[in-house]
Amino acid sequence: MMHPDLTYDKIDWNRLWQNARAEKSWTPKGPADWDKKAPSFAKRNSSSPFVDLVLDRIPLSSNLTILDGGSGPGTLALPLAKKVKSVTAIDFSKGMLKVLSTRASEQHINNIRTVLASWEDDWDTMKIKRHDICIACRSLSVKNLQNALAKLNDYAKHSVIVVDRINPTPFDNGAFAALDRPFRSGPDYIYTINTLYSMDIHPNVDIISLNKTISFSSMEEAYDSYRWMFSNLTKQEESKLEKYIQSNSSIANNGEVTVNRPYPSRWALISWRKD
Repeated sequence: MMHPDLTYDKIDWNRLWQNARAEKSWTPKGPADWDKKAPSFAKRNSSSPFVDLVLDRIPLSSNLTILDGGSGPGTLALPLAKKVKSVTAIDFSKGMLKVLSTRASEQHINNIRTVLASWEDDWDTMKIKRHDICIACRSLSVKNLQNALAKLNDYAKHSVIVVDRINPTPFDNGAFAALDRPFRSGPDYIYTINTLYSMDIHPNVDIISLNKTISFSSMEEAYDSYRWMFSNLTKQEESKLEKYIQSNSSIANNGEVTVNRPYPSRWALISWRKD
């Protein structure tokens, strides 16, 4: 359909985000799903090079307060807490926050406050104050992107940092093809940038690239990770998925499995200052 009178300022990017989200191939995960995933998710991400690549791009000092929206098991909150005054970790998964608290205790970290809340909740009623820096790292798979971005901006005193995916990250589109399923990854970072522009926010963008390969401690762990991408897998599809992983992987002597994906994992670090 042609729109000869359409101009940029007439585009509703939040609506486009919602439309693209409705067409995606994957099913959003709820708190109960993430509760179950928390231990394995924490284990995999704690040693990922992704963490250092993000931290290296955040200007830190010992007097800063940081709000981590969608903190998960503390992937960033834990290392950040060692470098700043305090961290408030917000997540809608009790399991994720429980793992975070356990890991903080094990590492003798006592300057993290955990808050069980979603992006849609009223953070004021939970006595969440404004922080120097607000972060949302790989956590903005929300129904209303503009509201979430506005909330981050409102709760930040000085700056905001968002880490968003670049399609097809974090999915392996080759796996979808192997199962004869269409692959529609949903909205990625370009929607976030354009939504910010429509809010009169003009961010900096830094691309973080990882390897095409991804490693797992065992083949079963690789199967579990790939199953997470799909919903309602049939036995036949599970068999196809396992064959796909086997045909695109190598096994080390210690049993570690390395899967070669069609594309490297890439993320956009989107940041802006309040002043």
